[in-house]
Amino acid sequence: MIYLGADHGGFKLKEEIKAKLDAESVDYKDVGAFNEEPSDYPDFAFKVAEKVRDGGPGDFGILICTTSIGTSIAANKIKGVRAVVGYSKGAVERARNDVDVNVLCLGGGEMDHKHALEIIDVFLNTPFSNEERHIRRLSKIQKREQEE
Repeated sequence: MIYLGADHGGFKLKEEIKAKLDAESVDYKDVGAFNEEPSDYPDFAFKVAEKVRDGGPGDFGILICTTSIGTSIAANKIKGVRAVVGYSKGAVERARNDVDVNVLCLGGGEMDHKHALEIIDVFLNTPFSNEERHIRRLSKIQKREQEE
């Protein structure tokens, strides 16, 4: 399941993402916002991150605010979530392959929407490598997370 969330600054891009996922028959759940009225990105970031945390290994989140920075910070406060700012296809590919990120954050006001949709393809179609070095590094992050 793909969980989508956006504040007012990411609403338009979220609607484009929904159209793309519908066209590709990808299951998703939209947790809001449902219009362009002013709203607070942490509310949606926390909802999406908690759904991803509580879901299975095939569950991912996509968050959109104006810049992607706020949603990334908020989502990363939830244990077990690895959110990344998706500024390029190459960075997102590495983030999925090397770090097994499970939440993608996009800037609805900062990037071309066509490029954003291409980045989503990379995010959803790049598997985690399961290489020992990446597993070792993720284990260190998880250990630290448990100490906090």
